Amino acid sequence: MELETAFNLINTIKNRLNSVLLGQETVVDEVLIALLSNGHILIEGVPGLGKTLLVSALANAFDGDFKRIQFTPDLMPSDITGHVMFDTESNKFRLRSGPVFTNLLLADEINRAPAKTQAALLEVMQERQVTIEGQSKPLSKPFMVLATQNPIDQEGTYPLPEAELDRFLMKIFIDYPSFDHELMLAKTLTTGSVTDQQQKQSNDVINKEDLLKLQQLASEITIDDQVVDYAVKLVRITRESAAIQRGAGPRASLALLRTARARALINGGSFVTPDDVKQMAFPVVRHRIQIAAEMEIDGLTNDQVLMQVFNQVEAPRV
Repeated sequence: MELETAFNLINTIKNRLNSVLLGQETVVDEVLIALLSNGHILIEGVPGLGKTLLVSALANAFDGDFKRIQFTPDLMPSDITGHVMFDTESNKFRLRSGPVFTNLLLADEINRAPAKTQAALLEVMQERQVTIEGQSKPLSKPFMVLATQNPIDQEGTYPLPEAELDRFLMKIFIDYPSFDHELMLAKTLTTGSVTDQQQKQSNDVINKEDLLKLQQLASEITIDDQVVDYAVKLVRITRESAAIQRGAGPRASLALLRTARARALINGGSFVTPDDVKQMAFPVVRHRIQIAAEMEIDGLTNDQVLMQVFNQVEAPRV
């Protein structure tokens, strides 16, 4: 696939999503970057900001399968992966596949389920397979988990295990829209529901084969050795700074390079710039660190600490 063709196709998807989720251009870009990077994303925001709507709109632009799991405190791991059951008609055991056997999986309000249930996604996200009764079943390609969570201080939420957090390529925030965009949304609803607006654009923009080609193209975007060195230094400094109690591991370095390539592609670039790396460092690293207690006492967020730390690393001039 040619670079120009890929850029136009990505722009079409981007415009589709932006027409549904008004005023969230950065969120839309980051979701597309994760999709092109063949990674999973964690979307955080209070209820009612369109997290589920965003994933649904992406599914409407994509001809692959889409399934949703509503995480609740009583959800069991087998409700996610599936289980073996006895079929009385055939007198044999057969596999009942869970909702993870899809292309796009929406794990809605993932932090409302306890760690035992959340852990059912670990193998799914890392190995892209499910093991049931000792038998491994591969998942379809492409496969992407888009998990939403409410802020952790809300009632009835559980913190995500570190091992699970590390398997998310990126963590992105969705915030309240501006007054103008909220007003535009309110006016849209006077002529029909958001669902109606989506139905008008129900034709698929991209098929599975094209998406796999885009992912392959993103992985081949040129990246200079100095830029690779810069990316690794940004991750390593999180392990060396006194402001951070637990830094990001090598998986973050790999994720940063993958997302920087995808960002260059959606912006129409043929090579990765230091700015691509710097911009992607925040969503890639923010959920993989634990800031020092004194930073929390001072009221600093992970991103504010990362800003201070990243500014200590000089960007290359390429």
